[in-house]
Amino acid sequence: MLERAECYAFTALCSVNFFISCLIFSSVSREQREPYMDEIFHIPQAQKYCQGKFNQWDPMITTLPGLYLLSVGVIKPVVWLADFSGAVVCSTAMLRFINLLFNCGNLYILYLIICRLHFKDKSRLAARRVLSALTLSTFPVLYFFTFLYYTDAGSTFFTLFAYLMCLYGCHKASALLGICAILFRQTNIIWVAFCASTVVAQKMDEAWRVEQSKKRDEKTPSQVPLSVSGVRRVVNFLLYYFTTPANVKTVILVAWPYGLVGAGFVTFVVLNNGIVVGDRTSHEACLNFPQLFYFFSFTLVFSLPASLCYHRLVRFVQSLRKHPFLFLLMAALFLLLIWKFTYVHKYLLADNRHFPFYVWKRIFQKHHLIRFLLVPGYLFAAWNFYDTLKFKSLFWLLALSVCLLAATVPQKLLEFRYFILPYLLYRVHIPLPSLPRLLLEFALYTAVNAATLYIFIYKTFHWPDSSAVQRFMW
Repeated sequence: MLERAECYAFTALCSVNFFISCLIFSSVSREQREPYMDEIFHIPQAQKYCQGKFNQWDPMITTLPGLYLLSVGVIKPVVWLADFSGAVVCSTAMLRFINLLFNCGNLYILYLIICRLHFKDKSRLAARRVLSALTLSTFPVLYFFTFLYYTDAGSTFFTLFAYLMCLYGCHKASALLGICAILFRQTNIIWVAFCASTVVAQKMDEAWRVEQSKKRDEKTPSQVPLSVSGVRRVVNFLLYYFTTPANVKTVILVAWPYGLVGAGFVTFVVLNNGIVVGDRTSHEACLNFPQLFYFFSFTLVFSLPASLCYHRLVRFVQSLRKHPFLFLLMAALFLLLIWKFTYVHKYLLADNRHFPFYVWKRIFQKHHLIRFLLVPGYLFAAWNFYDTLKFKSLFWLLALSVCLLAATVPQKLLEFRYFILPYLLYRVHIPLPSLPRLLLEFALYTAVNAATLYIFIYKTFHWPDSSAVQRFMW
């Protein structure tokens, strides 16, 4: 009975969410009828595919054609069944509508992931699971691009779908969905690797328990003390695990579908002479380590209602007192990484249509020492990130950390869209917040969405050397 009531509540919220999203979509499309920003590349390319011109490619596009292929797969049947003109159906508004469908899919996938991860005590958590899924589906950066023809909504859908299948042990399906995610954005190979890593981490947890039971040590890897001896124990176990033929065989048997995807991706990179397709001049990889600090800060801000509380602040102070030298060492490392590895993309300094332009201008460019003075905030944001996940396996956390480094550090451009997937994967794993906290989080997201969409629609401006209308966006 409870599950049926939860299902009804979720269906009702989905319907309301879709109705409101359609109203917003109508308003955005009415005010901005022509392609805007990156849409000037995506929409003409999709229209060429709609016309069957699959051999024509805009060299300015840097992602694979997953979005365009799926758009054609959805739109062409509509043309055949309704006898519409292809030009009408492949219009800017119709192509944008594809992402509105992805938004519904993201809501459902998020709900299923949350149900899988937080399945205990169904009677108490039902409302919180539903509200969590609804809230995360309106995550501001992702929700904004629901109304434009960008790759973010589809990329998020297929990546989360792949992770859901991984959680259910359907690894072949997960790998296939991972390929779909890569076709939307090549960097999603990192999250395919994350799916594989979580499977391997689970096997390593089992091996750790067996190994430690022989030594009559019941500590899980997460309970190993934070010391030189503790680190040595974990490193020795990792070396032992990956040099034992039986363990290597176990890893191969469970992770081979992801291995095939990885091998295919490596082949693509070799043949393509790089990850980026099309124009590569503005997408050069570098070791921009502060990107990780920006991500931790971004995560702290948007998860504030769900993650921050008085007791966590107290624990942070206690951690500072208990491990002062560790925090000093981390602070010194952060300072060194900021000093030697801060890169600023030309778009960040020149394109005043994006919010990161103003973040950089009004914070980081105020004084050259500002970036160093923010280190205490970065330390707390990083500590809060891992403290909210402290119940997870150490090997799982290692897998997440490696993937997080791979997803953020090589990016030269500070772009909040790159934080969507790691943020959502973080947020679905932390313990479900209480209803008041969830309502506060939903209110925060709603306020940010309302503000950003209002600014995009109504607060237009012009560049001095152009008559085109410019709009502010993420």
